[in-house]
Amino acid sequence: MNLPNKLTVLRVCMVPVFVVLMLWDGLGDAGKYVAALIFILASATDWLDGYLARKNNLVTDFGKFMDPIADKLLVCSALICLVENGAIASWIVIIIIGREFIISGFRLVASDKGTVIAASYWGKFKTVFQMVMVILMILDLGGIFDLLTRIIMWIALALTVISLADYLRKNWNVLDGEM
Repeated sequence: MNLPNKLTVLRVCMVPVFVVLMLWDGLGDAGKYVAALIFILASATDWLDGYLARKNNLVTDFGKFMDPIADKLLVCSALICLVENGAIASWIVIIIIGREFIISGFRLVASDKGTVIAASYWGKFKTVFQMVMVILMILDLGGIFDLLTRIIMWIALALTVISLADYLRKNWNVLDGEM
């Protein structure tokens, strides 16, 4: 297993630690800040594994398949924790997670046909905005950051829908013979 793939696996392993820190009331604000740090580090591995894979020609089917799953697991877990903490409306999280299920379904069907659907630029932008949104919501800095967080949330939601439409448009042929 190459370094980029190890970073992807590390990101998956960081998720349970993050969730415990987000939901364990006994840690107070310290838990929130450590959770934010873990989320930032896990998010950084997303960028780093992709960079290293492309730079060193280490792109693998495992990475193409697992990297988006690791991202979804990280972001969706964070969003569910934020719903639990009252920081984000559940309907927004349902749209975001629904998109992830649809794209994962497309990837599964494509995989059965021997095709790997890699992340698109829209999907990458969506992931970045979702990650920034999550960090701002965890930190809950108040003041002008409340407005900034809301703006980023709406951009992330728009990119979620746009990237879904883009994936469907580009990969609809995957469903040929399935319907």
